[in-house]
Amino acid sequence: MSSYLAGIGLGFSLIIAIGAQNVFVLRQGIRREHVIITATICAVSDAVLIAAGVSGIGLVLHAVPWLLDVVRWVGAVFLVGYGVLAGRRAWRGEAEVLRVADDPAPAGNGQLMVATSTRAVRVAMTALALTWLNPSVYLDTVFLLGTVANAHGDGRWIFAVGAMTASVVWFFGVALGARLLAGWLATARAWRIFDACIAVLMVVLALGLVFAH
Repeated sequence: MSSYLAGIGLGFSLIIAIGAQNVFVLRQGIRREHVIITATICAVSDAVLIAAGVSGIGLVLHAVPWLLDVVRWVGAVFLVGYGVLAGRRAWRGEAEVLRVADDPAPAGNGQLMVATSTRAVRVAMTALALTWLNPSVYLDTVFLLGTVANAHGDGRWIFAVGAMTASVVWFFGVALGARLLAGWLATARAWRIFDACIAVLMVVLALGLVFAH
């Protein structure tokens, strides 16, 4: 039980920090768009990374630092691109966001179903990219968490399950709880401000990756 609680504690401490992944989960939750898909992808990805760290892959990653450099630059480019898209949304405005998210899909509308499916794929790919192209994920989740887990000896996998539990609770909590903020973002002006903040944050995170040592 002590290993499990320690895993939960460290899991929360690493995941709560504001980052691109959390911002994306929050945005999807507020929009009420493909919330379960987004939270599931982030939680499952975290579980895979945690398992990799406990399995000792973190040591291999630490021995080949150039892999982190590759991910760092690719991630920075992706974050800048995502920030540009958010900036464009802020410039143009999206007054229809909450209305579209709340409206049920008309029965028999094949074109709308295809559009929704395409949107779901795009959301899923973005969630995957924001998770797997983030070098801090490998340093924190794979290497750091994996190292601490292995210090628990036979209880390392119990520790890992605790960390995975924290990930599931956090992502689904943020995704499902974010809708409580919908009332504050019920106007086009509010969404433009929100997207502008996202654009700035993404660029700042990208610069952080570029100048990271």
